[in-house]
Amino acid sequence: MHDHHHDHRHTHAGEDTSRRLVLALLLTLAFAAVEAIAGLHAASLALIGDAGHMLTDSLALGIAAMAAVLARRAPTARHSYGFARSKTLAAFANALFMLLLIGLLLWQSIARLSDPRAVDADTVTLVAVIGLVINLVVAFMLSGHGHDLNTRAALLHVIGDLLGSIAALASGILIKLTGWMPIDALLAMLIAGLIAASTLNLLRTAMHTLMNGVPSSLSLPEVGRNLAGVAGVADIHDLHIWELDERHIALSAHVSVRDMGDWPGVLERLQARCAKAFGITHTTFQPEPAPARPLRFVPSPGAPNRKPPDGDDRASA
Repeated sequence: MHDHHHDHRHTHAGEDTSRRLVLALLLTLAFAAVEAIAGLHAASLALIGDAGHMLTDSLALGIAAMAAVLARRAPTARHSYGFARSKTLAAFANALFMLLLIGLLLWQSIARLSDPRAVDADTVTLVAVIGLVINLVVAFMLSGHGHDLNTRAALLHVIGDLLGSIAALASGILIKLTGWMPIDALLAMLIAGLIAASTLNLLRTAMHTLMNGVPSSLSLPEVGRNLAGVAGVADIHDLHIWELDERHIALSAHVSVRDMGDWPGVLERLQARCAKAFGITHTTFQPEPAPARPLRFVPSPGAPNRKPPDGDDRASA
C-alpha cells in the first residue's frame, strides 16, 4: 500500500535558483577572460593561474545550473522518482572537483615558496579589487536562494574565488609595501586549508544521500519504535528511510497487523504518525498478518520493532 505525496511549492524557487546559477556562470566567465588578459599584459603567472581557477569554477557553476534544470523534469517510466537527486550528484562531482583544485593550489604554492617569482603588485591589486566585487555579487546572488547541496557546492566554489580575491588583494598590497614575494603562496595555502574543510563536509553529506543513508535528523530505531506504537500494529520490520533529495524523505516498511480487517484504519494512522511526528509524507507500507505467538529474539539491525505486551514497558529496537 502506497501513499505518495509530491510537493510542487518549490517549482518557482527552483526556476529562480537556475536563473541565478546561469547569471553567476556568465559573470564568472566574463571575469575569467578579463583576468587572463590582465595576466598576459602584466606577465603575471598568479593572475593567469587564477583566471584558470575562475574558468574551472565556471565549469562547476555550469554543472550546477544544468543539474538545477534537470531536477525539475517530471518522473518518467525509466526514472520513477524523477531527477531531483541529480543536484546531489552534481554537488558530489563539484566537491571532488574542488578537492582537485585545492591539491593543485597547494602544489603550486609549495613550488612558489621554493622559487618565488616577481609579481606586478599594481596589476594584481587592481584586478583583485574587481574580482572581489564580482565574487561578492555572485555570492550574494546564490546565498539565501537555495539551500540544497547543489547550490551549496556552487556557492563553495564562489567563496573559494572570493577568498582568492582577498588573498590576491592582500598579497598585492603587502608586496607593494614590503617586496616580500612568498606572502602570495602562504596566503594561498591558508585559503586552501579553509576551503578544504567545507568541501570535505559537503562531500560527506552528498555521499550519505547518494548511498540512501538515513537523514541525520532522524533515528531509524526511534522511528521504528514510534510506528510500532500505533494502534493495531504488532511490529514494524524491514524499515528503510532515505532522502529523495534535500526536501523530500521517503519511508518503506513491512507492518505486522493484529487484525487485517482493520488495515485501512491502521494505514491511515501510520501515515498520520509519519507526517506529524517526522514530517515524512512519501511512505510505502506492506501489511502482513501478525503471527499468533511472536518470537522473542535479540534486537539487531533490521529486526522488528514490536509493541510490548500489556503491562510490559519494554520494546525491541
